[in-house]
Amino acid sequence: MIQIKSTTLFKKWLDELKDLRARAKIQTRIKRLQLGNFGDVKPVGEGISELRITEGKGYRIYLKNQNGVVVILLLLAINQHNPKILKKRNY
Repeated sequence: MIQIKSTTLFKKWLDELKDLRARAKIQTRIKRLQLGNFGDVKPVGEGISELRITEGKGYRIYLKNQNGVVVILLLLAINQHNPKILKKRNY
């Protein structure tokens, strides 16, 4: 099983996410990461990968795999009305 590290800020954001379906989808994707099933993840450079979640607004979680520990670095929420506008959160 792969260890996942996320910050208190990320956990707080996830707990307060009002879109319950999106929250469940994100939690499921994190569980799948723990089991080694990375699914829809692609490298974006410098050892960082993008995990794409299409539920709700659409979310991107940026992570780094360091010696078997996956570290969640950043979360982006995509504005579905204007995909060029991203809400960026550093964690």
